[in-house]
Amino acid sequence: MSYQIAYPYRIDARGRTATASDERHLRDLIEQVLFTTPGERVHRPEFGCGLLQLIFAPASDALLETARMTVQGALQRWLGDRIQVDRVTLAATEGELRVQLAYRPRTGGESRVVTFEREI
Repeated sequence: MSYQIAYPYRIDARGRTATASDERHLRDLIEQVLFTTPGERVHRPEFGCGLLQLIFAPASDALLETARMTVQGALQRWLGDRIQVDRVTLAATEGELRVQLAYRPRTGGESRVVTFEREI
């Protein structure tokens, strides 16, 4: 098993750069794509999916489907060389956004399901 730099960047108990397992690193990368707004990164202004901007629009089935397609497209664009997205499910409730993602690492391994929740 190899290790990657942890996200968000931090110093561990030994005073070194914190690391994450490959599985955790993939999860961290997915989280960055989901919750980064395009224009937020100086040297990569197109990075992200704008998911948090969509939640301010009037709630509807069409909006959730648009958001789901936006998320799937952004994950394919930015992480398509690392993961195969199998399913994206979005749910917005009063004050909370939940994203559930089923994916498979391109390096092999079993399908994984991760859930991200954000207060809105």
